Amino acid sequence: MQAPARYLVIIDSDGAQTAMLFTAARLRVAEFDAGTEEIAVMTTGLAPTRSATAPEWDKALAGSTPAARAAAEVYELDV
Repeated sequence: MQAPARYLVIIDSDGAQTAMLFTAARLRVAEFDAGTEEIAVMTTGLAPTRSATAPEWDKALAGSTPAARAAAEVYELDV
């Protein structure tokens, strides 16, 4: 059984906004276009942290630029 998604990260990837779901251990479980309707539903009532530069995101977002990580929106989901 897969662990539930705990974090939603919206990050710029080659000029397009990408949404990624991560477990509490910051393992990526899904990736999709951040422009989908599901994003609005998942983030209703949640306020994002404006950065994914903390060390705990280093491995999970290793392919992203420092600028993209600094501008990323990180939502902690209710599970």
